This record gives sequence, C-alpha cells and structure tokens, in this order.
Amino acid sequence: MDKKKPETTIDRRKFMIQSALASMGIFGGAAFMQTVRAAEGKNRPLKAAFSNAGLQATWCAQGKDTVEQWGKWLGVEIHWYDGQLDVAKQRAAVDAMAQKDWDFVAIQSLSIGSLVEPVQKMIDKGIPVIAMDTMLAPWGTLKLHTFIAPDNVWMAEQVTQALVDAIGGKGNIIMTQGSLGHTGAQGRAQGFWNVVKRYPDIKVLDTSPADWDVAKVAQLWENLLNRYKKIDAAFFHNDDMALAAYQVIKNAGRENEIVIGGIDAMSPAVQAVLDGKLHATARNSAPRIHWGALVAGYYAVMQKEVGGKDIPEFILADGPVILPPSKEKTDKPWLLKGYGIGAGPGLLWEEKHYLA
Repeated sequence: MDKKKPETTIDRRKFMIQSALASMGIFGGAAFMQTVRAAEGKNRPLKAAFSNAGLQATWCAQGKDTVEQWGKWLGVEIHWYDGQLDVAKQRAAVDAMAQKDWDFVAIQSLSIGSLVEPVQKMIDKGIPVIAMDTMLAPWGTLKLHTFIAPDNVWMAEQVTQALVDAIGGKGNIIMTQGSLGHTGAQGRAQGFWNVVKRYPDIKVLDTSPADWDVAKVAQLWENLLNRYKKIDAAFFHNDDMALAAYQVIKNAGRENEIVIGGIDAMSPAVQAVLDGKLHATARNSAPRIHWGALVAGYYAVMQKEVGGKDIPEFILADGPVILPPSKEKTDKPWLLKGYGIGAGPGLLWEEKHYLA
C-alpha cells in the first residue's frame, strides 16, 4: 500500500504565495508560480538590495521582516542597507549599494532627491529599481521600474476628519510631522490641511516635525503640554510618534482630554484603537509595499517585465482606516460599516502573517 507523500517545502511556499497574492490583488497567481518553478531551476538565488528610511521605525522594521520572510519562500537573497533615519547615512548606504551588482533593488527614500545619483548609476547598469512608499525624485527624473506607495493625502484626511468629528468640529489641534523632506510626510500634511481649513473654529497650535524619532516626540510633547493648557486633538504622521506622545500625555494626566490619531496602523496602534487609547489610524501596509516590491523585482528578472510597459509606473497600496468598533447592536450587521466590527481585528492577523 502506497504511503501518502509528505508535504514539501515548495507546496507550503506555493500556498503562502498564492494566499498573499490574493490579498494584494495586483499580480496573476499562475504566471507568478511559473517564476517560482523557474527560480528553483536556477544555479543561484536571485540577489536583491533593499533600503528603507530607518529600522528604528517599526514600519520599516516590519517591511524588512516581510522581505526576509518572502525572500526565503522565493529563493531571493536579501541584502539590507539601513537608512538609520538620517539622510546622509542613507545616501552613504545607497552609494555603497550602487558599487555592487544586483538582480533588482528596492528603496524607500528618507528625502526626495537625496539618492538620485547612485540610483541612476544602478539604472544605467540595467538593474530594475523599485521605489517604495516615498518618491525617490520628481516624476520623469529617474526611469524606475515602478513605484509602490499608499495615498498619504487620503489617509491623513480620513484620520484628521475622525479627530475633527470627535471634538465636534471646533477646538485646538496639533499636527506632529515626520521628516519634512519625506514625500509621505508632505502628503500627510496636505491631507491634514485639506480637512482643517474647512473648520473656522479649529485652531492649529503647532506643526513642528519630530522626524519619526520617538525621543524627539517625547521632548516636543513635554514642551507642548507645558505651553498649552487646552489641547483637544493631536494628529501624528505615524503611529510610533502617536504612541510615544500618548505616554507623555498619560504621564501628565491628560489622556482623557486629547483625542489622538496616527498613520500606519501598526499592530500596537491598532490594539490601542481597540483599547480606546488612540482614536484612529490608517493602514500604510509595510508588508504589501515591501513584498510587492519583491514580487515586482522578481517578475522583472524572471519574466523580463519592463517598467512602464508590462508594469505601471505607480501601484497603489491602499489600506483601511481603523476606528473604534461600532457600539450599535443589530441583527443585520451587513448594514453597518465594517459589519460593526471594523478592520482592526482582521488586520492584526494579516500583519502577523506579513500579508497586509
């Protein structure tokens, strides 16, 4: 009697890849699996170089974890060049990257225009370069393979609107920004202003940047709490900064006075919304953007996809807004937004498995 053949690594790999492809919804599963089979016959793994803004940021760290896991599944050797939340240090890292040969490269720039020369050098060598999350340079400056990013303006509008609604359309609000040269931060600031300019009874007290640095946020917010006795809401350009400020606000005994929102919907922030510590966040998916870049690079090498022809110049990595679950009770949950549950619990599971 024949024994059942045990499950193989590639069977598990195919399952995980196909599951995540369904989640992302931008690449064809059958064609992609052909590239997996082709890669398995190669004499060497593909080599890819990645750089993002800085692994001190949990969003960037989640992106690195995602790429390394997907690299194992797909047989891609990942080399990481950390930006360290410092424009000069990221430039030095990408200069070093450009001295080597790669099958493809993916980069999130900390500041627009800061990496043009080394990126152009890699493009000139025929290396597909994928921009992640932020623009490397203005449109047309570089011939990139593609650019995968969220809609920063939309995310900021949604979170800011939730904060404004929570304070009844009037009061004092603060925006704590990321790095001012970061195009994502610029888009988030634009989304914030798009909303608050419609409310004449809202006063913006401060818009200082904290450069994604939680230590800077803590110091900034200690000063803000001393300076302003009435703060009704606070919008932060990412969750790390929002949670760092929440702790300072709580230490001052003012957590019930200030409604807080952030962006990225990292797992701790999602849980904070569910627990009532934050009011809102919006998902900027580090997994979708990072493994999307990995998949795009994989197709460029294995199926010779050409940027601007076989893949569009821009791919939107959209995500939901995370708000507290509905308190409304009904026997017809399909008539409520998010079935009355919202995106939070499901997103926690998806993040755990590097899907969204």
